[in-house]
Amino acid sequence: MHFRTVLPVLVGILLNIFPANALAWKDSVPDGLGIDLHGFVDVRAGTRTQDDPDQGNTSLAEARLQTDITKMTDSLTFEVRTDFLYDYVADHTDLDLKEGTGEIDLREANVLFSPFEFMDVKAGRQILTWGTGDMLFINDLFPKDWQSFFIGRDEEYLKAPSDAVFISLFPEFATVDIAYTPRFDADRYIRGERVSFWNPALGTRSGADDIIDVNRPNRWFHDDELAVRLYRNVGDYEIAFYAYNGFWKSPGGLDPFSGRFLFPALRSYGASIQGPLGSGIYSFEAGHYVSRRDKDGDNPFINNSEIRLLTGYEKEVAKDFTARVQYYLEYMAEYNNYKKALPAGQKARDRDRHVLTLRLTKLLFSQNMTLSFFCYYSPSDEDAYLRPMIKYKLTDAWLVMAGGNIFTGIKDYTFFGQFEKNSNVYGVVRYSF
Repeated sequence: MHFRTVLPVLVGILLNIFPANALAWKDSVPDGLGIDLHGFVDVRAGTRTQDDPDQGNTSLAEARLQTDITKMTDSLTFEVRTDFLYDYVADHTDLDLKEGTGEIDLREANVLFSPFEFMDVKAGRQILTWGTGDMLFINDLFPKDWQSFFIGRDEEYLKAPSDAVFISLFPEFATVDIAYTPRFDADRYIRGERVSFWNPALGTRSGADDIIDVNRPNRWFHDDELAVRLYRNVGDYEIAFYAYNGFWKSPGGLDPFSGRFLFPALRSYGASIQGPLGSGIYSFEAGHYVSRRDKDGDNPFINNSEIRLLTGYEKEVAKDFTARVQYYLEYMAEYNNYKKALPAGQKARDRDRHVLTLRLTKLLFSQNMTLSFFCYYSPSDEDAYLRPMIKYKLTDAWLVMAGGNIFTGIKDYTFFGQFEKNSNVYGVVRYSF
């Protein structure tokens, strides 16, 4: 079924079925229970702008119902946020709540409580994030959903859920956040079934016929993760320090004998500062990634240790018009050892990877229309990723949107260049309740 056929069918379902049912569900909740229910129904469809021999033409065709249920008592707050999904492109995918595949995506299921005046605890499935970047991440080593991001789902789906305990402590000198994940939560990474990519094991682009096989750490309380943030305000600036112990979140290694991709052990340390500068907001963030299985950098099949830097500036350049720029650097440690150990014929990474980003946002018609443009450009890789989007709020409940994910690059094996044939455009209709 083609994009031009799928979109009217999905929109028809939304217009004729979901709004009345959603309102009926919401109105059926007795007021005395103290339960807050809200959510949305979202239908979207997209098509590739280039022929990809490894994928079908339709990049996106789905109808999604999200329900967000919150219940508060004197000492506890419960939240369950669930997506019920019909996905035409992945019609026969098995249900896997950890991977986010199938008809149900459990986004949040947690309880929040305060056992002491100086402590908050949230336990269960939750979306975790920190750091200063705008769609660039250094010390935020919580799971991301790159597949959703690249095919045209809403930006909120870039952040994948964690099954974790999140503790906030409030001593006088700072705030301390501790996130413990008893079993490793990987990214919802690119593996071929929806988005084609450069497969270093095969030396070519792979897609739906060559979905990668991984060896993922999966043992409870052994393959766990610990992330810590300490932050406080100093004048007008927020200063933060970070530490993480776990694994590379997307496959960062390869077993050359089995051909399986690996998630090598990773430890990281970092810091950030953010605050006013001139008429805008300035931010700087740094991180040191220690690849614990390749500290000397002489294993070309395991990610090297890296230094990562990110600086950004945002300001309102005119009424209802904001701009944000960022510069990002990945610096590979022990690069000479890496080059010496590289097998003949394997593509070598550059020591430095530079990325510039630009976000432009314009609000029109009493802020009911949003024009947005986000661009990643890497001068070192000579590739780019463009995300144009237009959104219009018809009423308090109804919203329509159109956008694109446009990849370009000179080489097939650079980060954005490998996705060039996945370039797509999409359309959206959403009803919120």
